[in-house]
Amino acid sequence: MNTIELNKVRKTYDSFVAVNEVSFNIGEGAVFGLLGPNGAGKTSTIRMMIGITQPDSGTINIFGKPFERASLQRIGYLPEERGLYKKMKIIDQLVFLGELHGMQSGDARKKAQEWCERLEIAEKLGSKVEELSKGMQQKIQFIAALLHDPDFVIMDEPFYGLDPVNAGLLKDVMLDLKKRGKTILFSTHRMDQVEKLCDSICLINKGLPVLQGELKEVKARYGKSNVQIQYEGSGDFLQNKALVGFANDYGNYVEVRMTPGADPQELLHAVASQARILRFEMMEPSLEEIFIETVGKTDA
Repeated sequence: MNTIELNKVRKTYDSFVAVNEVSFNIGEGAVFGLLGPNGAGKTSTIRMMIGITQPDSGTINIFGKPFERASLQRIGYLPEERGLYKKMKIIDQLVFLGELHGMQSGDARKKAQEWCERLEIAEKLGSKVEELSKGMQQKIQFIAALLHDPDFVIMDEPFYGLDPVNAGLLKDVMLDLKKRGKTILFSTHRMDQVEKLCDSICLINKGLPVLQGELKEVKARYGKSNVQIQYEGSGDFLQNKALVGFANDYGNYVEVRMTPGADPQELLHAVASQARILRFEMMEPSLEEIFIETVGKTDA
């Protein structure tokens, strides 16, 4: 069964088309990445999914039926914009937000304490939001989205403002939620996190879906046309345009996108004739490269 289904959803603001014929499904227990450049229509899509705005056309089903307000009790939402009350103490705020989702005050307080300990912020429970760093505020909002144990978790830029250590804490929580059968949708510009966490993706640009499917299948479409090369000596082989379409050069380490139809053996010989090879490895393109290439093509 799918947790959510979008079918040809469209949303306009005056003459501006924010979302144009977007369709995708997310199965129970899956992690789904909703991707796109700034202004692509990701947040507009999310807002329609949880009833903040209504689509102009198309349909949205959640938990097997059209959206209704009661469904929100089973949804956790982490918005891109922070929605915390700056003057309230953290513990009071979390209890209040838990109560809005139908929790008893005592249960909300207990869960808030447990989550804050897990995310290493328990010592701040008596502090006001305005006294916290951006990263700490993001963790509090993350906890607020999960406090009532939702079945469907929607996170818009969950890693915003977090250092690598705290981003790792959130990543571990998301993996734990997946193991427990929760459905997760998250929108982010962190392609490395998408590759590690997501089962499927939908990439939208200018309101249109331009690439979607299971992540493994999406990457397989592009083949292994990338080569990572570590070498000592001359890098003149990078000037061979018959073999090298694009190169990200770091000195004695380079990531090469071969030209279409180029033979990797020829590239290997070209490198070996000019340098000492320490590493030569064929790779699938990263999701970040696919993102840039796809968005670039659709913009053109």
